[in-house]
Amino acid sequence: MKLTTEKINELLGVDESFHASYKLIEILSSLSERELLFTNFFKEEQDLSFDWFTEYFQAEHSDRKGKKQDFTPDGIIRVASGVLGPTRSNADICAGTGGLTIKRYAENPDAQFYCEEFSDRALPFLLFNLAIRNINAVVLHGDSLSREFKAIYKLTKSTEFSSIEIVDEVPATKSETVIMNPPYSLPWNPLKEYLEQERFSDFDVLAPKSKADYAFLLQGIHQLKENGVMSIILPHGVLFRGAAEEKIRKKLIEKNLLDAVIGLPAKAFMNTDIPTVLLVLKKNRLNKDILFIDASKEFKKEKAWNVLEDEHVAKILEVFQSRKAVDKFSSIVTIEELKENDFNLNIPRYIDTFEPETVKPLSEIMAEMKQTEQEIAKNNIELAKMMNDLVGTTPEADRQIKEFASFFSEHVGYKDNQKPKRRIKRAEPTEGEQLSLL
Repeated sequence: MKLTTEKINELLGVDESFHASYKLIEILSSLSERELLFTNFFKEEQDLSFDWFTEYFQAEHSDRKGKKQDFTPDGIIRVASGVLGPTRSNADICAGTGGLTIKRYAENPDAQFYCEEFSDRALPFLLFNLAIRNINAVVLHGDSLSREFKAIYKLTKSTEFSSIEIVDEVPATKSETVIMNPPYSLPWNPLKEYLEQERFSDFDVLAPKSKADYAFLLQGIHQLKENGVMSIILPHGVLFRGAAEEKIRKKLIEKNLLDAVIGLPAKAFMNTDIPTVLLVLKKNRLNKDILFIDASKEFKKEKAWNVLEDEHVAKILEVFQSRKAVDKFSSIVTIEELKENDFNLNIPRYIDTFEPETVKPLSEIMAEMKQTEQEIAKNNIELAKMMNDLVGTTPEADRQIKEFASFFSEHVGYKDNQKPKRRIKRAEPTEGEQLSLL
């Protein structure tokens, strides 16, 4: 059963969706109310493999303009998780309501989970999603880039639902896998002292003030254990933009951190048409090349959105795992080739998807031209016939019409010789006329 907006509001005890986040955080702070709410939700929905609130929260609460919030569609979630493989610990930076983490949990139910989320509205739904699934997790509520946090929540697995407690701090931990869909091109404040921090110091520059995309990416890499794997969804601009971003991109390639570039379909997200790309990064990887996949055409059109279905996800993951070149779909690119292209990762540079236009035989083109000419001639004759039947409302107008009709008829080769002539009835001759005819 699908949880509708009305049903979710009813279960939360609110009239308007706007109040849902505030009400939910109150309920979660009470053990008895929390467990009653979980029980009531289970009466409506039992499938824990996906985020029940994606459509509800995206339609009612997401702030694309302000916070650049774009909730991840299921098909893209499956690709982003599928490239990571199994794990014992997973981090989700900019976790939203938990869609990516829920997918990782469904595939790794015994793993330890770590989440960071800035939004006051999304956080209660994230805690709900983790606790109702009885997950071991740590959730930091605050700014992933400035590292300033309002609260730290520790969720501990129990017999049925996770307990939730607020703690002062948690030990610094790193994860085997990191999965991320951060806000796209979000402005941020790149303080100079950040360059002294371990997460940024190896790259010599900071992401530009107007676009934090690479700041989020480097934060994710910092969260990885040695030999860890990360997938991150970002706008296509990170593949080719210059200045500081070009320097960071170059360092990522030279340090052999970038493993794969997967172009995703446009219009895959509800609140934005921005084309996106999935980057896969690995620490201490053995390959010295990069896999490029152009999955921009792998979708089914549904209303205004492009949806990755099972067959599309399977195709992407099969090529990723086999790491093979497929005509017009994937290629293996050496680091030397990337250097020759000034570390530009724009996918069309490495995958030629051009489809030559089929050329018709000349005989077919000639036949079409003849048919077109015949249709034009036929229509011109019909038009000439109609013109010759026109009558002006004044003698002068009638004269001009007749003159133009005559000109057009001659131009298209129409002769008015099939038009029946009017027969004039001869009057009976008078007696004198009769005599003159003798």
